[in-house]
Amino acid sequence: MADQLPDLDEFLREDSYVSPYADDIRRRYRLFERRLAELGEAEGGVDGLTRGYQSYGVQRLEDNSMLFREWAPGARALYLTGDFNGWNTTSHPYTKKDFGKWELILPPRPDQSPHVEHLSALKLVVLTAEGEELFRISPWAKYVTKTPDSNTYDWVHWDPAEPFLYQHSSPKRPRSLRIYEAHVGVASPEPEIATYENFTTNVLPRIKDLGYNCIQLMAIMEHAYYASFGYQVTNFFAASSRFGTPEDLKRLVDTAHSLGITVLLDVVHSHASSNTADGLNHFDGTDSCFFHSGARGEHAQWGSRLFNYSSWEVCRFLLSNLRWWMEEYRFDGFRFDGVTSMLYHHHGIGMSFSGGYREYFGMQMDDDALVHLMIANHVLRSLYPECITIAEDVSGMPGICKPVEKGGLGFDYRLAMAVPDKWIQILKELKDEEWDMGDIVHTLTNRRRGEKSICYSESHDQALVGDKSLAFWLMDKEMYTNMSSLTPMTPVIDRGLQLHKMIRLLTHALGGEGYLNFMGNEFGHPEWLDFPRKGNQESYMYARRQYDLLNVEHLRYRQLYAFDRDMNQTEDWHGWLSAPPAMVTTVDEKDKVVAFERANVVFVFNFHPCHSYTNYRVAVGPPGKYRIKLDSDAVQYGGHGRLDVNTELFSESMAFKGKPDSMMTCHHLPKLKRMLDHSTVKLDWSIFSVWPSCSN
Repeated sequence: MADQLPDLDEFLREDSYVSPYADDIRRRYRLFERRLAELGEAEGGVDGLTRGYQSYGVQRLEDNSMLFREWAPGARALYLTGDFNGWNTTSHPYTKKDFGKWELILPPRPDQSPHVEHLSALKLVVLTAEGEELFRISPWAKYVTKTPDSNTYDWVHWDPAEPFLYQHSSPKRPRSLRIYEAHVGVASPEPEIATYENFTTNVLPRIKDLGYNCIQLMAIMEHAYYASFGYQVTNFFAASSRFGTPEDLKRLVDTAHSLGITVLLDVVHSHASSNTADGLNHFDGTDSCFFHSGARGEHAQWGSRLFNYSSWEVCRFLLSNLRWWMEEYRFDGFRFDGVTSMLYHHHGIGMSFSGGYREYFGMQMDDDALVHLMIANHVLRSLYPECITIAEDVSGMPGICKPVEKGGLGFDYRLAMAVPDKWIQILKELKDEEWDMGDIVHTLTNRRRGEKSICYSESHDQALVGDKSLAFWLMDKEMYTNMSSLTPMTPVIDRGLQLHKMIRLLTHALGGEGYLNFMGNEFGHPEWLDFPRKGNQESYMYARRQYDLLNVEHLRYRQLYAFDRDMNQTEDWHGWLSAPPAMVTTVDEKDKVVAFERANVVFVFNFHPCHSYTNYRVAVGPPGKYRIKLDSDAVQYGGHGRLDVNTELFSESMAFKGKPDSMMTCHHLPKLKRMLDHSTVKLDWSIFSVWPSCSN
């Protein structure tokens, strides 16, 4: 492949601050292009390189003979043991091949059945250079399980006689991405580990009803330590057996697709568990098989191992891993965890990322990891044009969501991680009257031009014990005693309900090109999330989501649920997430009012703790007739019903806030009742096909 240069015109036009670093961008593109060419030439194209799961680990061939292949460059010898040979540790040696590879072929049994049966246990025996005998799980293992009396997972051969047959194709890529972030194990009211089957039967219908069109599944890649939330992966090709079988997960994905729901996998390629008996660490007896050796291969804060992205076989392993989840389980894309840690040699530790562009370029960049991400996105985009990739990056690196050929890293979206931090800071530190409307609007709109963001007011991070969800910050212990609609609302509950809705709608409409919600937060889940661990006596009390609260008609959780559902359905109709960024017309610190327009929809928020307004003027775009489409003060959402939703509003040819037309929002923009009730009005521009345009 001849060296080419990326087309940086659009990049530089949208972000002039990148100009001094154009050579850095060209240099990393050349590294990407060279690496891609090398991989392709040696493997006959990246298609072969990324199908490692079809040639490594265990492969049953057409005649039912079995091929076992591993990469263990530091091993002196390799053996296979298990149920099939009575756990004899030396009877079945691998043959050493070039480049640190080992192979073993087992012919079929006399009855022509495979030598290793489905669900039989296996182990690799690695003889190290020092003569030590190690028992290991194949890095390519497709299924691992743990018995109650064991501390480690066991490799179980998965090869069912009747594999799952998918019935439904993936839905079309959503115009607007509304993501329901979910953890299968806590998706039940019961204090136990929930299952794929429970999620399929009980949670998917809720997600569909709520109007989310995408699920982001966490903790699917097998992890020995449950409390790691899935971020200490031990077995990269194995779907977590604690939730059920691989076929159960396939059924979950297929059912989601039948409902028109896109499914993303939370993929962890930024680091790996330091476990040795059931992880990748010291697989061949050295500390450098999959990882950098020495200090560079260890994450100082996470206590985990860091991949050597310059290694050919690591590249094969990780790229094949992405294809495995796309091909075998039919996922529609990935949320890449820990991208910041990958991009920089300092892994983001101790960095505040002030926004200075020198922070994004230079010697602190890990070129190997950066190029690996570019190749991963390039491969996924080439093989699966509809694939969605999201970067979890707190640094704000420019170009993360630019196409590779235009100088970027190739992600579709990045997470707007500053937004939930801002909301928590406000609720922790400021009184209602001290809220800074300009600061809030700036945080919600401060994203890179031409790069899409997934915005959220809270994710799983804010739900974990040690922090609090928005609902907990707003209402705390009163959520246990005062959420019944059969009794008058207390001031705390009143304020909490209204602000919970307003914060989520403002974030949804103003903050990005996609929206994310962590399971349960849509109805103001009353408790934090805490996994069983020594610190809580291994309790599952908080490792659950109390969906059963929604079954009690008089509890106000149902009102928050209804608002979240209608908010998503309203977006589905108007598509503001897929529209250009909002035009903010009013940020009034005195009135505590924010107004903006997006996708021909006018949004008006009154955050003032004690003032309501009559005939409040706001700027509008297209002249015509307007009507209230979504009102958080509506009774069905736990509001006070002080607005007439049938009110028709007409624009006037009166210039206001830089717009030629404006209108009075309504006869009454509600105040916080007794300094406690926040209300918002959302106004929808009338559609010509429904109502004719009516200019005044």
